[in-house]
Amino acid sequence: MRDPDASGRHARRGPYSTTPARRAEIVRAALASFAEHGYERASIRDIAARANVTHAALLRHFASKDELLLAALAQRDADDEQLAMRLMQSKAPAERVLSSVFAEEFAHPDRQRNWLAITVAATNPDHPAHEFFIARRERMRSHFSSGRLGTADDGEELTADEKVTMMLAMIDGLRIQALLDPSRETLPLLETFMRLIATREGAAG
Repeated sequence: MRDPDASGRHARRGPYSTTPARRAEIVRAALASFAEHGYERASIRDIAARANVTHAALLRHFASKDELLLAALAQRDADDEQLAMRLMQSKAPAERVLSSVFAEEFAHPDRQRNWLAITVAATNPDHPAHEFFIARRERMRSHFSSGRLGTADDGEELTADEKVTMMLAMIDGLRIQALLDPSRETLPLLETFMRLIATREGAAG
């Protein structure tokens, strides 16, 4: 006897069943293209070729390069968060988590330069990624608690928001210094900085 639901199940298969996987492949391709070429020079056709889809097929998933940029940035953040979580679960020292997350980026100056260029460009309120970076900063604040600097018993009190500002400034500054002098080890300074902004109750998560 024929299963009355078989035709319905078959109808639900096809392109719809692979859409999330296909979108993920395209986003990964966009990440690679933006890292290699930067946002301005990366093209939809290059991304489509990397994802092994046609230009028209890519546009069925993402209407523009702006959409792809936002999806790629979100994926990059998700990858970083997953790595940070694995490091914390492995009991790595808290101050080394961020430096370990950024180690791959700092090992590839050209990619680092392209991602830094996107960050700088996004300071323009009209840039497609401007709101993404503003929201990202707000999300990061939840990982910090207010407290005194770890430099002395009477260290200055800092709010969680101030700590996030200082941390992001430190990371971007280290990016620039690493690009100016690739022979200089800069990530250990991030570990020192994270120890300094940690409170007695606990460091940033």
